[in-house]
Amino acid sequence: MISTSHSSSILFSFFLILLFFSFVVAGKRHDSSDLLLGKEKMSHLRFYWHDVLGGRNPTAVQVASAPMTNNSPTGFGMLMMIDDMLTEGPKPTSKLLGRAQGFYGSASQEIVGLIMAMNFAFMDGKYNGSTLTVLGRNTVLSDVREMPVIGGSGLFRFARGYAHARTNWFDPKTGDAIVEYNVHVIHY
Repeated sequence: MISTSHSSSILFSFFLILLFFSFVVAGKRHDSSDLLLGKEKMSHLRFYWHDVLGGRNPTAVQVASAPMTNNSPTGFGMLMMIDDMLTEGPKPTSKLLGRAQGFYGSASQEIVGLIMAMNFAFMDGKYNGSTLTVLGRNTVLSDVREMPVIGGSGLFRFARGYAHARTNWFDPKTGDAIVEYNVHVIHY
C-alpha cells in the first residue's frame, strides 16, 4: 500500500512535469491555423477550359436573356450555364483534369464583359475531389484577364488567389472557345 505522503509526492512530481511541458509548449509560438490546418503553401495550376456552345454535346447553354439581349452588341443580359472540360493541353483530346461548373453572363452594355462564377472541380491526380471557386469580371477581348479565386474545398480549403485567362482559340461562327488558365492560389 502506498502511503499518503508518498502518493502526494508522486502527484506533486506529476504536476511539476505537466507544468514544465506547458512552459515548453507555451514558449513555442503557434498560430492556431498552423495547428489546425498545417502550413500555407502556394500552388500554380495551368489548364485549358473548353467552352462548347454548339454541336451535339454543348457544354455551355443559354438559360436566360433579356428582351434587349439579341439587339445588344455585347449580348447584355445573356446568362449561360456551363459544365466545361478542363484539360492538361489545349486539344479537346488532352488528358481530362476536371470540369468548370457554374455560369457566366454578359454584364456590360459597352464592352464584352462577363461576370464569371464557376467552380473548377478537379477529377484527377493530386487535387482529385478538390475545387477552386472563381468569381469575377472577364473582359473577353483583353489579351489577359484576371479574376479572383475566392475559395475552395478539399486540398484548397481557405484558398485565395487569382486566375489569369488567355484565349487560346475562338471560333466566331459557333462561339466555341479554348482558354488557357494560369491559377495561383494560397491554401493549406
